[in-house]
Amino acid sequence: MIDQGREDGKMTTSEQNRPIPRIPKGFKDTFADDVVARRTMIETIRGVYERYGFEPLETSAVEYVEVLGKFLPESDTPEGGIFAFDDDGEWNALRYDLTAPLARVVAQYGNQLPMPFRRYQVGPVWRREKPDPGRFREFIQFDIDTVGTASMAADAEVCAVVAESLEALGLQRGNYIIRVNNRKVLNGVLEAIGLSFVDPEVTKARHLAVFRAIDKLDRVGVDGVRELLGEGRRDPSGDFTAGAQLDTRQADLVLQFVQSGGHDRAVVCAQLAELVEKSRVGREGVQELQQIHELLEVMGFDSDRVAFDPSIVRGLEYYTGPVFEATLTFESADQEGRRRPFGSVAGGGRYDDLVQRFTGTLVPATGFSIGVDRLLTALKTRGGAETAAWQGPVVVTIMDPHRFPEYQRMVTDLRTAGVAAELYLGAGNMRRQLQYADKRKAPIAVIAGEDEFARNEVSLKDLRLGRELAQTIQNRQEWLERQPAQVAVAREDLVSKIREILARAASSA
Repeated sequence: MIDQGREDGKMTTSEQNRPIPRIPKGFKDTFADDVVARRTMIETIRGVYERYGFEPLETSAVEYVEVLGKFLPESDTPEGGIFAFDDDGEWNALRYDLTAPLARVVAQYGNQLPMPFRRYQVGPVWRREKPDPGRFREFIQFDIDTVGTASMAADAEVCAVVAESLEALGLQRGNYIIRVNNRKVLNGVLEAIGLSFVDPEVTKARHLAVFRAIDKLDRVGVDGVRELLGEGRRDPSGDFTAGAQLDTRQADLVLQFVQSGGHDRAVVCAQLAELVEKSRVGREGVQELQQIHELLEVMGFDSDRVAFDPSIVRGLEYYTGPVFEATLTFESADQEGRRRPFGSVAGGGRYDDLVQRFTGTLVPATGFSIGVDRLLTALKTRGGAETAAWQGPVVVTIMDPHRFPEYQRMVTDLRTAGVAAELYLGAGNMRRQLQYADKRKAPIAVIAGEDEFARNEVSLKDLRLGRELAQTIQNRQEWLERQPAQVAVAREDLVSKIREILARAASSA
């Protein structure tokens, strides 16, 4: 194709064909500071998981659609919520969570795995949903699961692990709460109000309507939930949501259940037991909560860290018993600038049916999933929790291009000693090189010109300290008085002096 020239001011053919640099909706790029902070956060969580004896697992990003199944928690039509493609007549899809692939692994390699199988996994997942501000189609999850035991000790343990992980990241008790419920208790309440499970296909829509109403308690309040349990609710914008069509007595009983939470787990269990005393499945759910409570007590986790909250519903068809949600209680500004509790950063529960899809045999399992990017945002919002940032390498500048091999030797000496370093490879004067080093967040710039080489010296400029002083110094005169002078050191002391400066900076941090 031939360009037509630009004398007439029109765009050339090649310019017209250039792609626009853009990213698909619902996806994002992540730069150094967030990459390092996320990596540090993941390693902290990984340390807690491994201390509890969980082992790592990595599964394929792509699974057969039939393997993923119809278990996407947030969607009634999971096939519409996944990225799928036809591969020679077989439909594949990007995984939408890390649990469905785990079920496939257990079914496929069960005879080779130690049972119970205790694993953790961190990695990206993809959901083909409508993107919103702060809601992406690709995000990272960090899961912990125990497969092959029905013991409530496994459920208590994953709650304890997530609580310890949040505290290891710097969150204080009172800034978070692990909230626990049991779907069996909720099913018992539905039985008590006459929504029988004899024909689940007939009553499924009403069950889901009740679940959704309960799940909106934090957003619409008790009165809003009452409306959603009845005829329906019209929000301030005028949009109407059809309700579960419960009568007043039924709605009152559901609300009594939802409001049974409290600081004392034993008291909550007693209240729930009274509500579902005539339901076998409900009584079983309360017994499971009592077991979790007793085990948490032994482990030292009181209700200020793990509480029982009947308003927690989680996945509509995903979970079969206890369900969990980790909520951060401190406030942050929403998109309209209103101060609200930060909310959920992790969730999970018991899912005893997933492996059975493959094997026909019941394989009990339970787990917890942390939303990595959301938790990282929370830590940055809080400020008090430590999130590491990217620190660039030591930058060796070039004052005399004819001495390029000698500058390269400096960089090599630093790298050999384990110090991250780079040689400036761009063009420009010393000011431009130092500006580059600042953009790279370099802690130190190494400077050597004709005079330094003649004395067999190098000059070291502490850029990190300079950046700190720049945030507090008010005028140029104060800057000149307090700005640390470049330190001249013998060439043979280059490595040791830089190590000393870096160690001092790490100690003060």
